[in-house]
Amino acid sequence: MNDANHKDIFELHGISKSFGDLKVLDDVSLALEAGKTTVIIGPSGCGKTVLLKHLMVLIRPDRGAVFFAGARIDKLKEKQLIPVRRRCGFLFQAGALFDSETVAQNVGFPLMQHTNYTQKEIDELVHERLELVGLAGLEKRMPGELSGGQQKRIALARAIALSPEVVLYDEPTTGLDPIRSGTINELIIKLQNELNITSIAVTHDMHSAYKIADRIIMLDQGRVIADGNPDQIRHSADQRVQRFVRGQSVDLANEEINTPNA
Repeated sequence: MNDANHKDIFELHGISKSFGDLKVLDDVSLALEAGKTTVIIGPSGCGKTVLLKHLMVLIRPDRGAVFFAGARIDKLKEKQLIPVRRRCGFLFQAGALFDSETVAQNVGFPLMQHTNYTQKEIDELVHERLELVGLAGLEKRMPGELSGGQQKRIALARAIALSPEVVLYDEPTTGLDPIRSGTINELIIKLQNELNITSIAVTHDMHSAYKIADRIIMLDQGRVIADGNPDQIRHSADQRVQRFVRGQSVDLANEEINTPNA
């Protein structure tokens, strides 16, 4: 890896990706700054999650290049990607906890897989991570015994088990009520403030986006159509952005898109 303190932790250069005849990403170029929270918004099917997975090289681009901390990673083999992925945590939309394992086993799984720590050291780290997300004491519980909000927080504790520099979130508040969504939002802010973690989140939840974001990027039809801080996005002159952030319906048969002059 190049400089671990590289200002832009991720860079996407001209990324395009299609699945069959469906073009999901179309020549996307972005630089994502370290230590900041970037939120990616846009309608369903616009390429948000596909873009997120490119950052971890869970999907490889048809064209373009992906850089992490200044080094190109999309051409690396799976084994070569292990050091990169150890520096990143991923919170999946559904949490993806192992139903047959306890909370402690779930959170400790990355530590078992990627470190030589003793069981005592793993137990101590698991406790610290659970304390950080406000769920210390639930080590022996099974995921099925927890609420949806608790499961998300356990999944987040697992995502930060290896003390990553970056955490990627795929719809972190989906399926949660406003109170539990607020808890997740506060945790994302806490991780940035206390641990200087770079956060990159995909969401449909504009309340969450405005709450946690330093920067918001909007995709539409596989392209970036807006990029700015929350206030700039809230007051964007692009009608596509306004319709999305306000939750307005669109008459697809008679839609006329008004965009600002270049």
